Amino acid sequence: MRSRYPLGGYLVGAVTARTGDEMSGPALLLAGFAVTGSSSEAALLLAGLTVAAAVGGPVLGALLDRAVHPGRLLTLALVLYGGGLLAVLAGLGRLPIETVVLLAVATGLLGPALSGGWTAQLPRVAPGAALDRANALDAMTFGLAALAGPALAGLAAEALGASTALVVSVVVIAVALPAAWRLPARAAAVRRDRSSLAGELRAGTLCVVKVPGLARATLTSVLCCAAQGMLVACLPLLGERVLGGAGQGALLLACAALSALAANAVLARVPRVMAPDTFLWAGALVQCAALALAATGRPVPLVVAALLVGLGEGPQLTALFAVRHRDAPERLRGQIFTTGASLKLTAYALGAAVAGAIVGRSLPGTLLLASGVALLGASAYGVIRAPRPA
Repeated sequence: MRSRYPLGGYLVGAVTARTGDEMSGPALLLAGFAVTGSSSEAALLLAGLTVAAAVGGPVLGALLDRAVHPGRLLTLALVLYGGGLLAVLAGLGRLPIETVVLLAVATGLLGPALSGGWTAQLPRVAPGAALDRANALDAMTFGLAALAGPALAGLAAEALGASTALVVSVVVIAVALPAAWRLPARAAAVRRDRSSLAGELRAGTLCVVKVPGLARATLTSVLCCAAQGMLVACLPLLGERVLGGAGQGALLLACAALSALAANAVLARVPRVMAPDTFLWAGALVQCAALALAATGRPVPLVVAALLVGLGEGPQLTALFAVRHRDAPERLRGQIFTTGASLKLTAYALGAAVAGAIVGRSLPGTLLLASGVALLGASAYGVIRAPRPA
């Protein structure tokens, strides 16, 4: 295993890959609308890119776990993801929309490489006691990407055109390639015989389900992601009815991202202030309270609610990574991280779809339902009990 891979290099690679990922969704939506003139077809492209992660994540993670040089496989996944986005762009207006959606689905299979695929490599970059601080910094890259990606997509679309904005997102992803290629190889001691891929997928699934710490952390994070997706579907109406314009609702996401970044910056300095399991259920409760506060429909409470969402979400993500690093076996770590990322993406999309179907009938009711979903996430820690330490 390479011994001196710098944490800074890892963070630069992770934040650029994830920023490109956060850019690619809005840029694809804008490019699809600009070329087809149909918002429904543009949304279908984005849905295809997102939903495929549920299938691709476990397989990609299992392949990363089998690789002696996982960084090289991660590099290939980034190249194929960027190439797939360019293929989708090339097909827009030239191929039937059904074919282009299939290209988006195929590209989305590799989406977890930009999230969980990176984080699974962190213990070899920052082993031992350094992992706690590195874990908090890694979680911050998600917040930075969530803040910068959509903004860059919008700026690039305004300045260069919607199609060019998608190309720019691919260029940002490409900046991460050198850092991915140089990620440390596995130590000889953990290299294994090549059992069947299907067997490894089954082992990873059983590990997530049967290891109590992983099971409840996964369930809590997935339910919170569904609640977050429901909130996002409410943003246009919240902006229109509470803040004076539908576009103003997007600013609430910036508030949440900034407070999540601030919270994780504090955790990076004092990483062991509280057990990660406590952060997971407490973060769910904070999000539950924030979504209920947003349902009041008044400007100041709404902004406070957005800040509270970030305060719950940011430390919860750091804690989720810490639990997976702690409880996942080395031979299954990549699969568990990418499977978790896939489940969260799918839950987010389903939450947004459910909220989108009912928000027109009752905006406060939809937000209260989202609050209840987050509360269910916190309840997972009462339902799934960890065994007492020996």
